[in-house]
Amino acid sequence: MASFAKIGLNGKVIEVQSVVNEVLHDSNGVEQENIGIDFLTKLTGWAIWKQTSYNTHGGVHDNGGTPLRKNHAGIGYTYDEDRDAFIPKKPFNSWILDENTCLWKAPIDMPTAELENNQYYSWNESIVNWEIKTS
Repeated sequence: MASFAKIGLNGKVIEVQSVVNEVLHDSNGVEQENIGIDFLTKLTGWAIWKQTSYNTHGGVHDNGGTPLRKNHAGIGYTYDEDRDAFIPKKPFNSWILDENTCLWKAPIDMPTAELENNQYYSWNESIVNWEIKTS
């Protein structure tokens, strides 16, 4: 299955649709994004559609294939035309965008010290740092 993101105002992803791969094939059997866009336009009416890959995360294709648009799109993500990338919603005001992955990261790396079994690290925006939590 191929996935396509419907882009709304300000580049926001408002819908993600799956399309059977065979629908995207041209007369030579090669997958073409524009054929999928034409199919969705006929099915739903005109909209801005961009293909997205379920197997792409942080600019890497999980199965060793060619990554597409940095990340698989989700509702609420933003499509950045200049980067040709889908960017998830910013989780915290202090986090910064990693330009290589188009994912958000904390301004301070998460500690790597081992914790006890029922403990974990959690981001605390009020202190702009990681803290240990107990489950």
